[in-house]
Amino acid sequence: MAQRKSHVKVGDQVLVLSGKDKGKKGEVLQIFLEKERAIVEGVNFITKHMRPDPQTQQGGAVQIEGTVHLSNLKLVCPRTDKPIRTKRRVVEKEIDGRTRLFRERISVVDNESIERT
Repeated sequence: MAQRKSHVKVGDQVLVLSGKDKGKKGEVLQIFLEKERAIVEGVNFITKHMRPDPQTQQGGAVQIEGTVHLSNLKLVCPRTDKPIRTKRRVVEKEIDGRTRLFRERISVVDNESIERT
């Protein structure tokens, strides 16, 4: 089976495109490529009922961040603070051989000092 890839990485700022948290921005905390889902900071809170633990905490309802499907996330440009599409092209040799680029601005996502002409 082919290796799954994502247009977002851990630490990226993203915008939620659909669902109950549509329009909210947050940072990607964790990505589950096999399920094509991600946990985004401050988005999609779910209530989980926890049993009391004698050593650490009380029981009761606890709100935690749930997962969001990767197709509902769009990368936010760090310079303009606007959502922007990405593409993968070979710019420089890297471990996986490709680099993420912004589509409209033609600059590299991960290393902003490199610009394509």
